[in-house]
Amino acid sequence: MKHIFKHAFNFVLLSCTSFSVLANVMLVEGYVRAMPPSVPNTAAYFTLMNHGPEIKLVGVETVIAEEAQLHTLVEEAGVIKMKQQTSFTIPEHGNLELAPSGDHVMILGLKQPLKVNEAVNLKLKFDDGTDKVISIKVTKQDMTKQHGEMEHHHH
Repeated sequence: MKHIFKHAFNFVLLSCTSFSVLANVMLVEGYVRAMPPSVPNTAAYFTLMNHGPEIKLVGVETVIAEEAQLHTLVEEAGVIKMKQQTSFTIPEHGNLELAPSGDHVMILGLKQPLKVNEAVNLKLKFDDGTDKVISIKVTKQDMTKQHGEMEHHHH
């Protein structure tokens, strides 16, 4: 009986640890860029807030496309290029901002065209083995316009 209790306690403890990590990372805002029906790829931009220790976003999965990849923009010889990344660090008690001008998630091989205001689920994968599903909407609006409107409402 003592052996069973020990395993049950360890399971509950492990479960609580996993849930607390997930509770630490929260979606602040985000969107998937609407593209013409003929374009097979798009990008997702979002901000994650971390209320806990440093953690790395190491992958993204979605059922709407063949693949989702972490990308950043780099300048090489005066030319801006997209470069795939293995992870993005979310600092302890900090934010990870994915935006058109920098880090972002490329969604490659869309299975069907996305509609404006459609909700897209992305499964975020972290380096500690946890996953978190976020839901963001498809929009034509860029993040700078959203930020501007939000700041306007706060003042």
